[in-house]
Amino acid sequence: MTAKAITRTAILATALVALSACANTIRGLGQDTANAVNATQGAASNVVQAAK
Repeated sequence: MTAKAITRTAILATALVALSACANTIRGLGQDTANAVNATQGAASNVVQAAK
């Protein structure tokens, strides 16, 4: 392999790792958002029950 091919392969591998990390971060953010929504709904339900 030439130096040019090795460089291209290294850049491609680095880009794939970076994109994979971004996907995991976005997935985690979605889960955190869902958990926050569920907690807010649970708190609202508790307030409604306490008001009765």
